[in-house]
Amino acid sequence: MTQYAFLGAIEHGLVFSLMALGVFLTFRALDFPDLSVDGSFPLGAAVCAVLITKGVNPWYAVAAAGLAGACAGFVTAFLNTRLKILNLLAGILTMIASYSIILRIMGMPNMPLLGYDTIFTPIENMGFSPQTAGILVFAAAAFLAALFLIWFFHTDMGLALRATGDNMKMVRAQGISTDRMIFIGVSFSNGLVALCGALAAQFLGFADVNMGIGTVVAGLASVIVGEALLSSRSVLRAVVGVILGSMLYRMAIAYALSFQIGEFRFSPGDLNLITAVIVVLALTFPKLRKSIGVAK
Repeated sequence: MTQYAFLGAIEHGLVFSLMALGVFLTFRALDFPDLSVDGSFPLGAAVCAVLITKGVNPWYAVAAAGLAGACAGFVTAFLNTRLKILNLLAGILTMIASYSIILRIMGMPNMPLLGYDTIFTPIENMGFSPQTAGILVFAAAAFLAALFLIWFFHTDMGLALRATGDNMKMVRAQGISTDRMIFIGVSFSNGLVALCGALAAQFLGFADVNMGIGTVVAGLASVIVGEALLSSRSVLRAVVGVILGSMLYRMAIAYALSFQIGEFRFSPGDLNLITAVIVVLALTFPKLRKSIGVAK
């Protein structure tokens, strides 16, 4: 793997760490299998792209994208808690509806951002390369998101949210509204994913209605790799593990795509297969390490 590919993997790992943190919030902390993130990611990208092309400040566009994602999460939570639709199905319904909403917002399947100012433009004007500017912005975003999550999980609301994921019946017995925790957790999670979509759209230079396909799989892979890398015994280790897992996952993808034996090499069409293998290895690694330790 070349140095350029390595830096690109780090860059992609940092920007998609926001999405991985959002997936971690629902799948691990809240124990809510939310598939609506596949729709929240392109929704955030679409809202951000449209606002930027209308002349709105890129930072305001990112904030609006996060709000749009939070609204999508609110709909998922509403379907689950108020209409009593299975959480998995509620996420799928929101994801399907998001596709049509994104087309309504953009008015087209793909919207380019070439020639428009983005959040990277001021840094690039200082003499930094686009790749360096991306790494700086994404690293700052990942740091701030991680810092906020660590703080949030130690607040009373954050503890109640984690407790809801651990034992919902016990939380209800303590007089805490589990429905409220689901609304907060799922909305916040999708807001983070939409923020990631907004940053990715500005980095890639376009927003596409299909750019969210596989988002939840990539997020889960990052979470699982992070847990294999760092045990989630504390909130700090869990959050840091997700960010490191996102970068390690992207590096593994980049290495696999550059791997070649004779005439054989992987193509971008093998991405799902590579992801499945990485997840299997990450899931079996703790058991393998434990068995080796016992054998010794």
